[in-house]
Amino acid sequence: VIIHVVTEKGRGYEPAEKAQDRMHGVVKFDPVTGQQFKAPPKKAMPYTTYYADALIAEAACDTRVVAVHAAMAGGTGLARFDKRFPERIFDVGIAEQHAVTFSAGLACEGLIPFATIYSSFIQRGYDQIVHDVSLQKL
Repeated sequence: VIIHVVTEKGRGYEPAEKAQDRMHGVVKFDPVTGQQFKAPPKKAMPYTTYYADALIAEAACDTRVVAVHAAMAGGTGLARFDKRFPERIFDVGIAEQHAVTFSAGLACEGLIPFATIYSSFIQRGYDQIVHDVSLQKL
């Protein structure tokens, strides 16, 4: 018996259905409208902004630099990269394992991939890091 379940993020909650890139780990929000309340401004930029800016600077110097993410361009800062280099960013969907192996394949072909994955989700790709990257000496 095979059961194939197709899920849809946010199903049944209209604000989440309309905003595919939001409502993952949410901040305080209005449950009726889904509007997220912004925290007071911080003195420093978010880490992801520094990361994205550094990656953009590297990509500007080297056309082999590409970005890979698992359906989290906004949360990882890669939406900034996407605006500058839309042809050099890959969204593999919610498939961190594939992001790792896909990046390994890109590296085999001479590209310099940056697989940008939330630390809480990298466990999904750990076997690929060991078997498809480390043991292959990539």
